[in-house]
Amino acid sequence: MNRRRTRLLLEIALTIALAAVLGMITLWRMPQGGSISLGMLPLFVLAFRRGLGPGLVAGGLYGLVDLLVDPYPPVHWIQPVLDYPVAYLLVGLSGVVAAALTPALQARMSRRVALLLAAGITLGASGRYLAHFISGMVFFGEFAPAGQPVWLYSALYNLYVPISAAACFAVAIVVVPAIAGVLPVSGEESS
Repeated sequence: MNRRRTRLLLEIALTIALAAVLGMITLWRMPQGGSISLGMLPLFVLAFRRGLGPGLVAGGLYGLVDLLVDPYPPVHWIQPVLDYPVAYLLVGLSGVVAAALTPALQARMSRRVALLLAAGITLGASGRYLAHFISGMVFFGEFAPAGQPVWLYSALYNLYVPISAAACFAVAIVVVPAIAGVLPVSGEESS
């Protein structure tokens, strides 16, 4: 196995481990699963550094780890698939901005970096939110208050995702440029 591939696999493994630890440190835990935490932050950072493919892989693998570590009792076989590997795989969509983010980091264009981080985090968190929203509508509608539409219940219940994403952005705006200054960004390292 070449050096680049080994380094990438190591980064993915460390990302998953750090996401698991940060996911356990919660500010607020929802009654039917979900919490406000910085658990997505390492997934965002990896996707920003390595791009879409590694971001999706790390997200999906972390979703499986989270399912094993902190599962909500499944109500149907597809529900845990949507709420864990699919939801976190979609966080990896943030890697779409990696190609534009790398030169902005190198040129120390802080305003552009902030915009790209915001765009990437919004995209990744929106993907996760959508997976949880669908799961909530299909499988957790019974928890909706009487008379409240199921779609509204799911939309409101899953607001912990954008709140967590905002917290991740606040940290990423400092962490991503710092890491880029110390570790080579995607495509820079030599084999």
